[in-house]
Amino acid sequence: MSVVPTDAQAVHAAGVQRLLDSYRAIKPTETVRLAKSTSNLFRARDRHAGKGLDTSGLTNVIAVDPHASTADVAGMCTYEDLVDATLPYGLAPLVVPQLKTITLGGAVTGLGIESTSFRNGLPHESVLEMDILTGAGEIVTASPAEHSDLFRAFPNSYGTLGYSTRLRIELEPVLPFVALRHLRFHTLDELVAAMDRIIETGGIGGEKVDYLDGVVFSADESYLCVGIKTATAGPVSDYTGSAIYYRSIQHDGKTAAEKHDRLTIHDYLWRWDTDWFWCSRAFGAQHPAIRRLWPRRYRRSSFYWKLIGYDRRFNIADRIEKRNGRPPRERVVQDVEVPIENCAEFLTWFLENVPIEPIWLCPLRLRDDPRTAGTWPLYPLRPHHTYVNVGFWSSVPIGPEPGHTNRLIERKVSQLDGHKSLYSDAFYPRDEFDALYGGEAYKTVKKTYDPDSRLLDLYSKAVQRQ
Repeated sequence: MSVVPTDAQAVHAAGVQRLLDSYRAIKPTETVRLAKSTSNLFRARDRHAGKGLDTSGLTNVIAVDPHASTADVAGMCTYEDLVDATLPYGLAPLVVPQLKTITLGGAVTGLGIESTSFRNGLPHESVLEMDILTGAGEIVTASPAEHSDLFRAFPNSYGTLGYSTRLRIELEPVLPFVALRHLRFHTLDELVAAMDRIIETGGIGGEKVDYLDGVVFSADESYLCVGIKTATAGPVSDYTGSAIYYRSIQHDGKTAAEKHDRLTIHDYLWRWDTDWFWCSRAFGAQHPAIRRLWPRRYRRSSFYWKLIGYDRRFNIADRIEKRNGRPPRERVVQDVEVPIENCAEFLTWFLENVPIEPIWLCPLRLRDDPRTAGTWPLYPLRPHHTYVNVGFWSSVPIGPEPGHTNRLIERKVSQLDGHKSLYSDAFYPRDEFDALYGGEAYKTVKKTYDPDSRLLDLYSKAVQRQ
């Protein structure tokens, strides 16, 4: 086993001890929380005085085993650091979420997704075992065979059942380059049908497809982005400078049905991070004149998060709207999973009712793995069935009630037998929330591993935003 670095085991052990010490320093009457200066959650939350859990020593890759194709990783390690440790071995996590600062523990206790999800599922499905600090203040090792109830309920629990301190995950081989084919469609039905064919056959035109996602710009302009691993050297594109990745996808579809591109595997994994998909345009970062002056090191999601933080702190956007005689805007930042047979209907409804574009598409299927077969109770998806993640991130004119547009979306997603991720605002009543996100199964595991309710419960955290 290759240890990264050589003293990583000792560093990790010291980090776990600091975490335990910080837990014990929190009064029994106080809610246990992480002490984090940054977050990839869009949910607003109340700010509480007092110290949180010290996770500062849990940010490293502990070890990479290239022979077993596994890695042991601290819970607060970012995917940027994880990928940097695995790519030299020609390996990568089975799913690498799009933003560099997403942590492995966050993607497992929340939900992560990317263009390998049509064949590799979600990040928690490649976890072999994990050490979890429970609400009871104990470190428990959970796996399909040990504390399996906690192992299965942990995904989508958002820290309400505990916090992962170490995760052992599977890795898969990658090649140095990704060859891209951007396929244009003029109707949503054609787009979804083509996506379904690729997933069912695993390929296109006789070639195996390794990566698959898509972008909808309008009802008559949408794309599938098909990626194929390759070791063949050649020119590659760079979307960390003046060129913008999502704009490179577009073409008229008349002279050719598809557009070709190539990226290094590193740049492919982070193709969305430079411009936070397309959300950097809200800060002017895509304007050619501003982009030339915008330092390259600040063209990344972590910096845009800081700008969002300033906006929340000083209500900058609402003040600008007020100065221009306009009402405040409602934030609509969501990812939803819709069964593929209902995807075109949802997209059509969304484009007619919500003034947000572009829209990101990412198909997924649960892995067919006998070790982890069965449902994940807090985010139940049907096995052997394709879903499409639909991501949309912007704001709309405020409606007649708080969260008006978000509530419309929640109702439509439920009508179409879908689910919504909980990293952002949610407005479900308690009974509907319990039916969608674990209900009695969650309550049983919660009582077992957090008997004194030291951690918030999922509804309080996701909906009541405590």
